[in-house]
Amino acid sequence: MLDLKFIRKNPEVVKENLKKKFQHEKLELVNKVLKLDEQRRKAQLEADNLRAAKKKISKQIGSAMKQGNKEQAEELKKQVALNAQRLEQISAKDDTLAEEITKILMILPNIIDVSVPIGKNDSENVECERFGEPVVPNYDIPYHIDIMNKLNGIDLDSARKVSGNGFYYLMGDIAELHSGVITYARDFMIKRGFTYCIPPFMIRSDVVSGVMSFTEMDAMMYKIEGEDLYLIGTSEHSMIGKYIDTIIPEEELPQALTSYSPCFRKEKGAHGLEERGVYRIHQFEKQEMVVVCKPENSMQWFNKLWNNTVEFFRTLDIPVRTLECCSGDLADLKVKSIDIEAWSPRQKKYFEVGSCSNLGDAQARRLKIRVRGEDNKYFPHTLNNTVVAPPRMLIAFLENNMNEDGSINVPKALQPYVGNKTVLQIK
Repeated sequence: MLDLKFIRKNPEVVKENLKKKFQHEKLELVNKVLKLDEQRRKAQLEADNLRAAKKKISKQIGSAMKQGNKEQAEELKKQVALNAQRLEQISAKDDTLAEEITKILMILPNIIDVSVPIGKNDSENVECERFGEPVVPNYDIPYHIDIMNKLNGIDLDSARKVSGNGFYYLMGDIAELHSGVITYARDFMIKRGFTYCIPPFMIRSDVVSGVMSFTEMDAMMYKIEGEDLYLIGTSEHSMIGKYIDTIIPEEELPQALTSYSPCFRKEKGAHGLEERGVYRIHQFEKQEMVVVCKPENSMQWFNKLWNNTVEFFRTLDIPVRTLECCSGDLADLKVKSIDIEAWSPRQKKYFEVGSCSNLGDAQARRLKIRVRGEDNKYFPHTLNNTVVAPPRMLIAFLENNMNEDGSINVPKALQPYVGNKTVLQIK
């Protein structure tokens, strides 16, 4: 959420940002919010004057009573009553204006970083760097569900009967691999100085509106009927929510956390052929990174976070690349974002396995998270990044570590987490 003072001083910057994000339909909102703000400030000034007048008149009433001038005192009391009535009207108007202003501020996008490439949608995202050599073997790589089936590792039919489409049973070696990857990711991040955390898996609506846009919420989150609770779509929501309405001493920054959680998503919309199987599902598990830091350090942390994911995937012998999200592909709260994509030998292309985002102070403003510095209080910056999110990551793992006979190599780093297995054999 943008600072209203910033909009007052920089309306053209806000409008230019909207143009860069191709949200021309919101341009009129900048003028509208400034007009509402002007009306509110005038109303507040009148209210202040009425309060000052009340104090002055109260003294005059006292003086008139002492002098025995009851008629004058009664007239002054009538004026006080009229002022009180007007003050009540202004207060109601102020509440209405404040609500209208907040609604607009909640849908105006954050100011993107100057380094963000300009583009309308994800087709104009820009490749940054590749890590590892993408290899296409001289033997066929089956579809990931077929690989899992040969390892007796998945049961989609039973899951459909129990829960419907978008769910799965993972079995045997695949289930063990899934859990091993999550545990390895936890230890990987702890060794990098992150504090491990298991957050609540449901959050209230004030946290939801603090961490994401209404459009994202509607497309992603499941509402618990009859309660002010939502199932989390990703653990950074409850992790950032941990700091709601708090003041953090500056010496306690940065806060660097790594969290485990299940995630629940509606996954609205039509999906292509490659999104069958377990690519897009309603329930999955995830290891996440979250950072709360000083504004001047957020870009440094941003680079650290996505590098952590790259290094993690490379320890599992999976080639990856980073892709910078263009302006039109950035969610409204984001200042800058990089996707991490893994190589798929079967598809002969990269696909997304994680995303790293710098949200500036947008979430902190919405959630009233402040830092107490030496001279003043200020809003910190918040960042998040996926360490790993099986089972999507398992697609890349199985394809990149599959041998010609269908067996799957287990990289050395992961072996202690899967019972020291070096190879997963076809059943």
